Amino acid sequence: MAESQGYRLRKLLAEDAVAIPGAFDALAAMLVEQSGFPAVYLSGAGISNSAGYPDEGLLGLAEFAEQARRVTAAVSIPVVCDADTGFGGPLNVTRTVREFERAGAAAIQIEDQEWPKRCGHLEGKRIIEEEAMVEKIRSAVCARLDPGFMVIARTDARGVGGLEEAVRRGRLYARVGADALFPEALESAEEFSLFAREVSSSFVRRPPLLVANMTEFGKTPLISVEEFKRLGYRMVIFPQTALRIALKAMKDALTVLRDSGTQKEFIERMMTRKELYDLLRYDADSGKAHS
Repeated sequence: MAESQGYRLRKLLAEDAVAIPGAFDALAAMLVEQSGFPAVYLSGAGISNSAGYPDEGLLGLAEFAEQARRVTAAVSIPVVCDADTGFGGPLNVTRTVREFERAGAAAIQIEDQEWPKRCGHLEGKRIIEEEAMVEKIRSAVCARLDPGFMVIARTDARGVGGLEEAVRRGRLYARVGADALFPEALESAEEFSLFAREVSSSFVRRPPLLVANMTEFGKTPLISVEEFKRLGYRMVIFPQTALRIALKAMKDALTVLRDSGTQKEFIERMMTRKELYDLLRYDADSGKAHS
C-alpha cells in the first residue's frame, strides 16, 4: 500500500523543523510545492478571506472540505488543514475528521474557541470548557481511519486565561491523544520556550510535537524557523504570508493601471504566460509559444 500523506508528514517532522507556508486555494498551493516546500498549510483565514469573509466562522465544513479536496488534488505534498473549532461538538468533529480524510488531508487542526470563532490574534476571544475540548480531541482521534492522520490541538487560552492556562490545557490535550499542540498568539520567544519546556517535561516518552504560528501583524514577534527549532517546535506555519503579498502586489498594480491606463510599468513583475502554464503543468506542446 502507498504511504499515506499523514505518515509522510510525520516522517518530515521527525527529521527536522519544517516551514509550512499557507495557501488559500489550489493555485497558491501549487506554487508552494513548486517553490520546494515539503508541505502546505490550508489556512482557514485564507479560505474565508479569499471568499470575501473575515475569519470569524462564517464558512462551514462543506466549504472547507471542498477547498481541501481541490488543494490535495493539485499537489503531491502533505496538506495540513485548518478545521477551525471542528464545526460543532464531538459528533460534528467525527464527521469533520472523516470529511478531511476523504479529501486527502494529512492533518487537521482544531481549536478550543467558542463558535463562532475569531481570528486568534484579536481581542475578545472566548474559549470552551476544557472538558468539551477533551471530548472533541477524543472524537477526532477515534474517528480517523488512517492512524497516520494527525490531530493538532490548538489552544487560544493565552489570550484569555494567560500562559499558565495555555500550558495546562496543552498538557491535557496531549494526554487525551492530540498528536501535536499549537499554542496560539504567544507574545515572545520566551513564552514559546516556556510553553515547550513546561509541556514536554510532563511526558517522559514521546512528548507531543509543537506547532508555531508565524503570522504577520499579530501578537507574536517575527521569529525564524531556526530559532523555533531551538525552542523545540517542529512545524512552523506561515498561514497568510502568500495571501498578504499577493493582495499588496495586486493593489499596487491595479492602482497604477487605474491611473495610467496601461500595465507597462509592472509587466516585468508579472508571472509570464509560460511560467503560469508551467505551474499549471500544461503539456510541452501547448507551452512552446507562450511568453
